[in-house]
Amino acid sequence: QVQLVESGGGLVQPGGSLRLSCAASGFTFSVSAMYWVRQPPGKGLEWVSSITPAGGGTYYADSVKGRFTISRDNAKNTLYLQMNQFKIEDTAVYYCATDRQGANRGQGTQVTVSS
Repeated sequence: QVQLVESGGGLVQPGGSLRLSCAASGFTFSVSAMYWVRQPPGKGLEWVSSITPAGGGTYYADSVKGRFTISRDNAKNTLYLQMNQFKIEDTAVYYCATDRQGANRGQGTQVTVSS
């Protein structure tokens, strides 16, 4: 079955950086578009970024455009999210998912932005 395991979250100061990873298994990763979604405290899931199967197309929510970079390594079945220039409002649980709505997602990794 589909398994998605996120890692790399933590506590970071505003303006800082982190890189999230998502190890995927149980499906053909290399032919699947992949997504990052997040859930801020007390709010619903929100789409953050998408990447096409070969990695040639990337898409971002306006709130993270220019600060976050999605990428993938199909040889390693791994999805990444490089996050720079953190803002307080980036605090959330971050999930990788096989759909934009996040219905099929991993267990998540907490990112807390605080000074």
